[in-house]
This record gives sequence, C-alpha cells and structure tokens, in this order.
Amino acid sequence: MLENIEKFLNRVAEAAERSTLVKMTLSKPAQKHDDLRNVYVKPVLIKEKRLFAFTYHFERRDEVKNYDTTQMLGILREMIPNRFLNAVLFTVSEDVTLLVSGKGKATIQTKKVQECREQNLEHDKQKARLINPANPWWYQLGLTTREGKITADMQHKFKQIYKYAEIVESLIKPMKFESTVHISDMGAGKGYLTFALYELLTQRLNLDVDIKGVEIRPDLALKINEIIKANNLKGLEFVESSIEAYHPEKLDVLIALHACNTATDDAIASGIKAGAELIVCAPCCHKQIRQEMERSGRFDAITRYGIFLERQAVMITDTIRALILEYFGYKTQVMEFIEMEHTPKNVLLVGRRTSKAARDPKILQQIADLKARYGIERHYLEGALDLKFQDFDEK
Repeated sequence: MLENIEKFLNRVAEAAERSTLVKMTLSKPAQKHDDLRNVYVKPVLIKEKRLFAFTYHFERRDEVKNYDTTQMLGILREMIPNRFLNAVLFTVSEDVTLLVSGKGKATIQTKKVQECREQNLEHDKQKARLINPANPWWYQLGLTTREGKITADMQHKFKQIYKYAEIVESLIKPMKFESTVHISDMGAGKGYLTFALYELLTQRLNLDVDIKGVEIRPDLALKINEIIKANNLKGLEFVESSIEAYHPEKLDVLIALHACNTATDDAIASGIKAGAELIVCAPCCHKQIRQEMERSGRFDAITRYGIFLERQAVMITDTIRALILEYFGYKTQVMEFIEMEHTPKNVLLVGRRTSKAARDPKILQQIADLKARYGIERHYLEGALDLKFQDFDEK
C-alpha cells in the first residue's frame, strides 16, 4: 500500500516541479463522520509566486488556503489515506488516480488524455453571496437540507428572500453609521427575512447590528429565539409584541414587510416618531381606505367597478402614506417589489430621512384633496401621528 501511495505522491511532486499539474481532487473520506467532504487543489500565481490553492469543502462551508510546493506535498502525505481514500491528479497529458480500499490496498490507474490542457494560474475568488444557504439557521428555519441545499418546495421562497436582500443592500449600503445599527423588523413572522437581513448586514457589509424582530405570536418568537441562541447570533433577538405596542428607544432602520392593513401604518408611525433614517415597507391588505370609500358611496367612472375600487383603494392608501412621510421630512420612493407569501401585492414604499425642512402645508392640502375626492374621512396613519386636517377639510 505504502509503495503505491509514495508513487502517486512522487507523480504529484514531478508535475508540480515541471508545471504540468492542472488540478487535483481528494475525495471519499476515510471516516464517514468527517465534516471535511472533499478537497480541490489547483496552482495559482499570487504576487508572481507560484502556489497551490486548497479549497476545503466542509459540510456547511468552504475554506481556501494557499501553500507552496513543500507544504502542499506535506499536507497530501497527512491526508492520504488518513482522511481521504481517493485522489486524482490531472496533468496536461494524463490523469493519475489513486484508489485505497477499506482494507488498505492502494492501486494506481493512469489514463492518457487526448484534449489539450493548460494550467490556469488565476486565483479563484469566492463569489460573494448575499445569503449563504449553507448557514445552519436556514436548515433550522426549514428552507434547506442539512447539507445546505435549498429544498424543492422552498426554491421560490428563497428567490424571494434573495431579491429582498438585494434591494435592502442597495438601500443600506450608501448609508453611514457611526456605531451599532439599530433595526426593527416589524411583523417578522417566521423570521426568513429577518435572518436574511442579519446575514447581509453582518457577513457582507460587516456592520455591528442590533436587530429586533417584532412578532405578536409567542410560539414563533420563542422558536426563533431558540434558533438564534443555538447559533450564537449576537445582535439579533425576537420580541413578542404587536407592532402598535412596540416603541423602540433607538431606531436607525425600520422594516415592515406585509404587515396587514393598518399594521403597516403603525410601523410607519413608529419609524417616524423614532426618527429612523430609513423606513422600508411592503404594504398589504388595504382594507381601511376601501371601507371608507364604500361607506361614502362616492364613486366615479373607475371606482364604480369592484375590482377597480380595490385597486384604487390600494393606490390611495399608499399615496397618502408616501405623502405623510414627505410631510415629516422623508424623501419617498415607491418601487415594484417581488411578491412575498404568494401575494400579488408587490409595492415597496421607501422613505429616507432628509435634512430638508418638513411639515409643508401644501402636502397636507394634497392629502385633503384626495380624501375629499373619494369620500375618505380619515386615513389611519393620520391618527397614529396625530395629524390635524380640520382647516383643509373645511375648504
């Protein structure tokens, strides 16, 4: 056995010396419980120095380390056959395979190759992903297998979460934070988006965070906090509370995705009162304004049709929300957003706090005109922020 292993290592050393080594793979762990599943080796040129990049594929993560020729051969001697029973050397002209049986018998197989191979000395850069499904919390949340692969029935959900992370990154990345970023995720539910936010900010943007997931259901809050504790995720916590009752002392960013009906308004009001720098909402279930419009009986050529009444109520609700944000000094943006929880409601309302003078009465007049046109007595967000419209309503 030792003779054939030594022959194989000599072939590796020769290929390394002659610069004919294209790549190597180590596979079939000697111990089934070994967390290291396989190793990929390739030559690289770093600062004009020829090295060998080892990519260690663990069950839940990858690691890359670079070694010179002597170090590379030493590591191979340690790993074969103690950790791996199979090894394949790919050179510019042949494949050399080492197979070690469970009983310790080692054999070598050599195969000439017809294609023209060349060394690629470019250093592989790990693709920076916004969300890494190999992180254990995704399995514990039910989106992936133990191996970190997204389950078939969660593929669509994970794409939604990833799209969310892309949008949030584009909003938060330009912002400047002096210290810990205080974030409230209102109506956090099962925690998918809260964990995506935490992973994005801590692992990609390297921010120090204090994220509170606000969830009214005690069983969910308890379950998610257990996952947080199991993974030692510092700066992340779920709080059992309604959105209306939760009042953060310090808040930089407020997130409220698909908080139902007026819960979105409670979240916006909380963000405005706390002086949040960024407010991001994906409104859902615009019942309050639609009911006001129906009670008034004031229909036009559009709203006389039920389906158009529904759509118009949605537009009016979110338009008034955007205008109220502007009234309090936020620059607002309304954009299309990928749907969540299989709902067609895909509008994202974004407010960025500015230094401009706020409380422009012209904005209140625009709101009053909208309300008067459609027979709306009151938008819920008015009451949540104690806005006064008497003077405008009388005109």
